[in-house]
Amino acid sequence: VQLVESGGGLVQPGGSLRLSCAASGFTFSSSAMRWYRQAAGKQRELVATISTGGDYIIYAGSVKGRFTISRDNAKNTMYLQMNSLKPDDTGVYYCNAVPPPSYRNYWGQGTQVTVSS
Repeated sequence: VQLVESGGGLVQPGGSLRLSCAASGFTFSSSAMRWYRQAAGKQRELVATISTGGDYIIYAGSVKGRFTISRDNAKNTMYLQMNSLKPDDTGVYYCNAVPPPSYRNYWGQGTQVTVSS
């Protein structure tokens, strides 16, 4: 199983970024997917979850209305569109999968997002 995040970078407050997570090594369409983030010195926190077909989505309260999670099962890729970014959104963003049949926990290497003026 491999999860590869991309799209992070430095952005000013109020700006936007789009993260991608390219998945391989498992049946992507059979696995719910999640984005997590971890700020320096803090615990990793769940940002958003999307079901296998994309019809069931949950967001953390801190990002609701600003972030949009989506997936393209034909491309084995998940996305996170982040708008109206705030300095508190700074951190390393991780892609997560817990695919059947093993339901083992898999993580990408992370992509850094820095929101600063």
